[in-house]
Amino acid sequence: MKKANPDYSVYELCSLFQLSESTYYAQVRPNRIKTEDAMIMTAIKDVAIETGSTYGRRRMKVALAMKGFKLGIYRTVTLMKKAAVKAIRPSRKHYYPNAGKAHLIAPNLLDRQFNPEQANTHWVGDITYIRTHQGWSYLACVLDLATKEIVGWAMSKSPNAELAKVALSHAIRRQQPDTAKLMFHSDQGVQYSAKLFINYLNILNITQSMSRRGNCWDNSVMERFFRSLKSERLNHLTFIHHVAAVSTVKSYIYFYNYKRLHSTLGYITPVQKMAELKKVA
Repeated sequence: MKKANPDYSVYELCSLFQLSESTYYAQVRPNRIKTEDAMIMTAIKDVAIETGSTYGRRRMKVALAMKGFKLGIYRTVTLMKKAAVKAIRPSRKHYYPNAGKAHLIAPNLLDRQFNPEQANTHWVGDITYIRTHQGWSYLACVLDLATKEIVGWAMSKSPNAELAKVALSHAIRRQQPDTAKLMFHSDQGVQYSAKLFINYLNILNITQSMSRRGNCWDNSVMERFFRSLKSERLNHLTFIHHVAAVSTVKSYIYFYNYKRLHSTLGYITPVQKMAELKKVA
């Protein structure tokens, strides 16, 4: 204001705009950031880099506490804004939770019981697709509902039953569960309805469960993982070929299992949740 009108005094200009001089000087005076706030803002930026800007205010608050900075949610929001850190947020989708019929091969035995008390008793799986410059890549995952950990996964250029089987085989090799006590839940996709996959479940004595037709909510935990994967990592990238997509998915799954704080687990990681369940057992 003063620079634009050098021939007038600050008093005259403030009188013209009906402002007090103190208000003018408060606005033009440079804001000095406290040393503590500067340290916290640096920590916020570090967390944002480590997590790919996936943490909102609640996860950021917990992450800062782990670094020794204990502050409230509102101060966290304020300092995130000052640090110009904004979390990536997925777009909301509308689902129709009460539609669909059970599959003739397997009923919906899971019945949306998404929080079992023991690990390696209730697994869910699904397949999603990733675009590359060479075509489509397909990702099959297996998630443990007790820990929310991705216990097995596989990628292929073909979305067939073999892909679903390889992902489940990977999970079994890693976790070594008692398959007679294991339930595997999926949607009604042709991969999970194929004889190859059903025979594999029967050989291992795994109980099969399937969502109702067209009902995403019956397998919402798996759907939520895919949403996080795409909104937090894949949607911001382009892939030249299948190998590049595999590498990125692998790094995100490691982050998801070992680094990412999960609100449904009380802001700990799936691997930490597994360690807790092993102590109880």
